[in-house]
Amino acid sequence: MSKHVLIVDDSVSVRQMVEATLKMAGYTVTAAKDGLEALNLCKTKSYDFVLTDQNMPNMDGLTLIKSLRSLPAHARTPIVVLTTEASDAMKAQGRAAGATGWMVKPFDPNKLLEIAKKVMG
Repeated sequence: MSKHVLIVDDSVSVRQMVEATLKMAGYTVTAAKDGLEALNLCKTKSYDFVLTDQNMPNMDGLTLIKSLRSLPAHARTPIVVLTTEASDAMKAQGRAAGATGWMVKPFDPNKLLEIAKKVMG
């Protein structure tokens, strides 16, 4: 059974590129357009890995991470932030919220697959 990845980004093109990259590597992918949609999905299903943007309408990435960490099914789920935000302060906020890792856009498909493999084992 393939690992199930949830990607969260308000950009359709980013969602499509990330989804295509992960699907080609054999992962099952679900996409959400913002943190609120992702949180609602996670309340009914668990995922092996969550990849989220930071800056989105309705609910940003850090709020999503904090919310997911409060759900028993996602307390230990690997969560990586994929964003244009590259400051050390923002990365520290991500770690404090419970993020497993941080990637800066634009992303390298090979690096994304390497990270996915690493965090999902």
